[in-house]
Amino acid sequence: MSHDKPNNILKQPTAVWAVAFASVIAFMGIGLVDPILPAIAHSLKATPTQTEMLFTSYLLITGVAMFFSSWISSRIGAKKTLLIGLALIVVFALAAGLSQNVESIIGFRAGWGLGNALFISTALATIVGAASGGTSSAIILYEAALGLGIAIGPLLGGLLGSWSWRGPFFGTATLMAIGFVAIATMLKTSPERPTPTPLSAPFRALARPALGFLAAAALFYNIGFFVLLAYTPFALVPLGMGDAITLGLIFFGWGLAVAVSSVWGAPLLTNRLPRTRVLWIVMPLLALDLVAAGIFIGSIVGLIVFVVVGGLLLGILNTVLTECVMEATDLPRSVASSAYSGVRFLGGAIAPPAATLLAATFTPATPFYAGAISVLVATALIIIGNRHLKRVDGVEESTVEEAEAIAVGDSN
Repeated sequence: MSHDKPNNILKQPTAVWAVAFASVIAFMGIGLVDPILPAIAHSLKATPTQTEMLFTSYLLITGVAMFFSSWISSRIGAKKTLLIGLALIVVFALAAGLSQNVESIIGFRAGWGLGNALFISTALATIVGAASGGTSSAIILYEAALGLGIAIGPLLGGLLGSWSWRGPFFGTATLMAIGFVAIATMLKTSPERPTPTPLSAPFRALARPALGFLAAAALFYNIGFFVLLAYTPFALVPLGMGDAITLGLIFFGWGLAVAVSSVWGAPLLTNRLPRTRVLWIVMPLLALDLVAAGIFIGSIVGLIVFVVVGGLLLGILNTVLTECVMEATDLPRSVASSAYSGVRFLGGAIAPPAATLLAATFTPATPFYAGAISVLVATALIIIGNRHLKRVDGVEESTVEEAEAIAVGDSN
């Protein structure tokens, strides 16, 4: 199998680095509130489930809006879409930091999610389109930005959160403004007008069996992902690890593991095994990791170890799933990205409040077991849909064939 080597990712046009830099900041928004969840719950007298709604409102709106991002970007162009997305995040992050109650923050996080949707799916399509070194190289760069952002987010959240729970929101607004300037100055507007895609394109894309199976698997996989990310801070509080700095450092280690395995782990495996085989092997390992986190819920060291090991597995899965989506059909990249990301983020929206409700109803370990079951469902979907996923395991298309495939997708 021919896959790009990760060292190719360093030789990129300035525009790609500008989008990657802004992507790091955008992904920081996901993990940024992690270390301050207990602090927000305490300061604003909110329940854990109310506090988890900070993830849900953000991810739910991100997911729903993702379905329409390719329709918007194909009409106004990638650069304008990226800038509008960043501007929305600046405004709503600032508003969240100025809020006086948890309900307001939940509402402003929803607005933040809208900006995030416009930015993230357009960023992926832009990096894949503009990067040198082929699709795999571009996706590794994008997933490295995701990992780095998710790693720095909790660390920055912890540092600023030790001053005040409002700090991380103001920090994000400032960084996003810098990202806005970077995109505005470094990304040139495409000279040719983009071909407008129909509003129904992402929904019709999901009717393609290959993309449908991958998106459904990603929904269940993301439930496991966000149980680990959003519920673990509450599991650590009874063990005396609930302060912002400590949580920030733990999830910095987690995010660093995501970044490292995205860049090095995923290519190492996909160079030796078909992509679907990598998913069959690594997804059950993630399920085992979540079960272990549930068993060792009373151990500080155990939980921290399984969070970081989980990060290593998630980095591989994120990269390989994204590569599969980009190679599974002849659809335009932006449409495939919109459809897949929309479904994926909806899975993330379900997990955080469901986890705290399960913990309150049953035991604190139950959310980890539920996450493990969800990841096994994702594995089953990849195995059942295997005959539709032959294309993702094949030899990569040449540039000419790829261009022809995109042209066919555009005309559909």
